[in-house]
Amino acid sequence: MANKNLNAAKTAKKDEFYTQLTDIERELQHYWPHFRDKVVLCNCDDPYESNFFKYFALRFNQLGLKKLICTCYNGSPVQGNELMIDFGDFTDEPRKIAYKVEITEVRDMNGDGAVDLSDVRYLLQNDKNVLSTLKTGDFRDPECIELLKEADIVVTNPPFSLFREYVGQLMEFEKKFLVVGHQNAITYKEVFPLLQSNQVWLGYGFKGGAAHFSSPYDDIATAGDHKKDMIRVSGVNWFTNLEIPKRTEELDLVCHYTPEEYPKYDNYKAINVGKTQDIPCDYAGIMGVPITFLDKYNPSQFEIVWQASGNTRASAPSYILKEVGYSVHPEDRGGCGVIKGKRQYSRILIRNKHPQQI
Repeated sequence: MANKNLNAAKTAKKDEFYTQLTDIERELQHYWPHFRDKVVLCNCDDPYESNFFKYFALRFNQLGLKKLICTCYNGSPVQGNELMIDFGDFTDEPRKIAYKVEITEVRDMNGDGAVDLSDVRYLLQNDKNVLSTLKTGDFRDPECIELLKEADIVVTNPPFSLFREYVGQLMEFEKKFLVVGHQNAITYKEVFPLLQSNQVWLGYGFKGGAAHFSSPYDDIATAGDHKKDMIRVSGVNWFTNLEIPKRTEELDLVCHYTPEEYPKYDNYKAINVGKTQDIPCDYAGIMGVPITFLDKYNPSQFEIVWQASGNTRASAPSYILKEVGYSVHPEDRGGCGVIKGKRQYSRILIRNKHPQQI
């Protein structure tokens, strides 16, 4: 049933999108010290096609990995499209079989002085212990959970439609991770408390705040500045619980509070800040800032109180609602801030820990 639901979600929601190698390289360069002597799991990654698999396989020795594990689910629409390897018993591709690849060593097999994809291909073709089949490949399947237990760090682009459940599983098993997710996930009642309590934070992000994914679907909207099989998705983030230098970078605050420039909400005891760069340096109370603030969030500089979004009323603890002075407003639609009767965009409610004294 788990695999049936997974495949149904992928078919109906069409969230089978594959991350570009350049985007992976750009983000992962900040995390290298975390990987030495670690077992890395990419559990939403077809080993034929995934750029996450390529990234870690090619840099296995540079990163000093202990093991790399990659898995994919039954029915992957891109399975077999890239490496095009003759797998002996598996030559009747594309049967869409769930695979597992486990690598503990990557060597220069062809003697050309460098480790490249040809060496990885040779390894997969000739080592019968490296590649094997799985029952379903669903990350919730018991055999995949056993692989998760073995892993130290999980890195992948999970299905956006299953992001809540996916992250919930990572937290349940107390795993370190770096995964791709949509900005909308920030407001999920299952995800936001993790950000608020500093158990999860945002990584460095995609260039321009948007990602270009390759996709197997014929009827998707394409990105005008990329190949026809690419789709541009705005508001995509990296979610992680691995410490990175940006977490200690302070936001330079140059604006000062005035009642005229920072109006108060009708339904919160908080002021509205239209842009992260306009956060006043001298305001000690609660402020509503754009969701993109989390890109600049330093837990030593700010406190995340809660969020003002469409599910705040349903998800916020009663003591939080009391702290932020929330009152029901006919225009707030579940918790969004309202100013002079006009509903605002979703906001993160924060407090400056060290406001300037004027």
